[in-house]
Amino acid sequence: MVKRRPFTTEEYHRLLQAGILREDDRVELIEGEILEMSPIGSRHAAAVKRLNHLFHELLKGKALLGVQDPVRLGPYSEPQPDLTLLRPRPDFYKESHPGPEDVLLLVEVMDTSQAYDREVKLPLYAKAGIPEVWLVDLEAHRLEVYRKPTPEGFAEAQVLGPEETVAPLHFPEARLPVALILGVA
Repeated sequence: MVKRRPFTTEEYHRLLQAGILREDDRVELIEGEILEMSPIGSRHAAAVKRLNHLFHELLKGKALLGVQDPVRLGPYSEPQPDLTLLRPRPDFYKESHPGPEDVLLLVEVMDTSQAYDREVKLPLYAKAGIPEVWLVDLEAHRLEVYRKPTPEGFAEAQVLGPEETVAPLHFPEARLPVALILGVA
């Protein structure tokens, strides 16, 4: 029987430092496994750019925006969500990647990665205690909002259509039309 040995985040970073993995490789560390991420299509890239622009305009210095940057969820997981709203820090997380306690909102854009984001990453985010996760489903034209994390998953889930509005839990004044988030407005 073959036994798998999980990589720690420290070992993962040493693979980068040694040049075995390159900074531009499309991989992330999920529960000790180095997984290849889906290629980014133009529709996905446009959605991330749109969200970056919307949050930048709405929050003006109230949060740091991370775009496809790592978040350290523990000793064996360091995913790269599409967008994060982070607690502001004067060092801009220079010494270490943000952890769950730093994340105010995490967003995954789903074009071809629905199963992976829902079945692998979403439970991981809940278990780590990320307070709010948005899954932007470009194919189904809907926004899934998850709040109240527990070790078993999110206790609160809401599916919003293009005709509705939404605001991040930490920024209730920053209401956005879901159609604008989806790019159908």
